[in-house]
Amino acid sequence: MSPKRFIIPVFIPHLGCHNDCVFCNQRKISGELKPATAKTVKAAVEEALKKIPEDRPAELAFYGGSFTAIPEHEQTELLEAAQPFIESGRVGEIRLSTRPDAVDLHCLERLKSYGVKTIELGAQSMDEGVLKASGRGHTAADTECASRLIKEHGFNLILQMMTGLPGDTEEKAMETVRKLASLSPDGVRVYPTVILRDTALYNLWKAGRYREHTVEDAVRLGAKLYEIFTGAGIPVIRFGLNPSDELSGGEAAGGAYHPALGELVRSEFYLNLARELISTSKHGGEIVLGVNRGCVSLMTGQKRRNINALMQEFNLKSVIVRETELPAGKFVIILQ
Repeated sequence: MSPKRFIIPVFIPHLGCHNDCVFCNQRKISGELKPATAKTVKAAVEEALKKIPEDRPAELAFYGGSFTAIPEHEQTELLEAAQPFIESGRVGEIRLSTRPDAVDLHCLERLKSYGVKTIELGAQSMDEGVLKASGRGHTAADTECASRLIKEHGFNLILQMMTGLPGDTEEKAMETVRKLASLSPDGVRVYPTVILRDTALYNLWKAGRYREHTVEDAVRLGAKLYEIFTGAGIPVIRFGLNPSDELSGGEAAGGAYHPALGELVRSEFYLNLARELISTSKHGGEIVLGVNRGCVSLMTGQKRRNINALMQEFNLKSVIVRETELPAGKFVIILQ
């Protein structure tokens, strides 16, 4: 097994964004207030490399903003700052995030020449009404076209999706999942909507014109999305925003912000699988669930939530979770 790649993040908040989405305040999300420069890139990489073993691969990641929408000379400045580290072999590749309507053949050829291997697209939704209500400024067709171009030119494609946007419903979200999965991305990130202060969405929420997408909403829906993506062989790289002192300290005024949202979603997914299997099985009131050794806590649930739910729903005397050699994401029910 190859060692896990070490990510060196450089945030470029709002660079290249020609409009503000209703939910967006990337300075609150990233904690970064100043645009990145060549100096920023050099300093971030040099500092990270002090902590990374020389035999461990590193990847420079430009997060936030819309990289390919910023002026070309600014893109070049940032990419060229990384080239000495690429040439030395200390940084193996580059990834970046951008908008679906900011991808064309010219920019892809330039990115490839600088060692970019992975492109993340902020698709967010494939419903035109949701995209418009959220102020995205692009269409679902833009996402489809950009995704095809990226894949055809040999890049890894990561698609970003949001749930709980203005005008969104569970049915629309499920259709978005199916459409994104059909584009065969190499991975997805799912970001349930968080209400950040100093955003248009915050004002809509305070005025009673937007219904909060709660943590409970995000977990219940997220488990269904997780099942579809993983069932199609598409890894879900992340659920929810990266926790930060700023977000936890009150900048996340409402919505689906939780430091361990991904764990909650995967635990709910396990609970759903257990429900389905138990409902079709005969049992004497005592059940042993065999799971991968690294997934015991997911099956158990926080504060034994899953165990308690199964015991109550199926009138069980006991539910025991046991480690097995099964692969992650699989488990068996041993009836007693």
